[in-house]
Amino acid sequence: MKFYMTPGSCSTGIHILLEEIGLVFEAHVLNLPRGDHLEPEYLAINPHGTIPTLLRDDGTALTDFVSIATWLAQSYPRRKLMPEDPALADEARAILDFCTRHIHGEGFRRVFTPERYAGDREATVAEGRAMAAAGLEAISSALAGREYAVGAFSIADAALFYVEFWADKTGMALPPNCLAHYQRMKKRPAVAQVLAEEGYR
Repeated sequence: MKFYMTPGSCSTGIHILLEEIGLVFEAHVLNLPRGDHLEPEYLAINPHGTIPTLLRDDGTALTDFVSIATWLAQSYPRRKLMPEDPALADEARAILDFCTRHIHGEGFRRVFTPERYAGDREATVAEGRAMAAAGLEAISSALAGREYAVGAFSIADAALFYVEFWADKTGMALPPNCLAHYQRMKKRPAVAQVLAEEGYR
């Protein structure tokens, strides 16, 4: 398999899952500021020009975080990346969706790419930070009494980790339960390995 990623981006969450499973893959690092994601060669694989992308052995490509994480959980059930309990599995999917589509898609997108939005740049960034912070507060409440998002480690934790990582790197204070989760995640061998490989020590 070929994995297209950018260090410190949302692809870090998928990188963690690949290492948790122990898969052998070929990593391709894309330089977003340079526009690697808009090159014809990459657009032929992922017409959206987004990351992450996982090109599977059969030549088909998965081109978003949710589809890649879900496929990995379903394809490698022994790794137990999704709870067997249906209610907890539904909760894991909900947290995964909330982190990727709301905290990332609505909050941090405004922080990192305010030029996509009409209006004042500083106001857009401030709005994005407020949205991300509120989302993390909501997740923190749900984490009460749990080590991981739905009890045991799952694909939801990979998504939560990368938005916690962004909050940390942009000077946002993590709410208590998210901070504990973030610190716990960094102690996992796969997470420590990924951060080292991506240049974060």
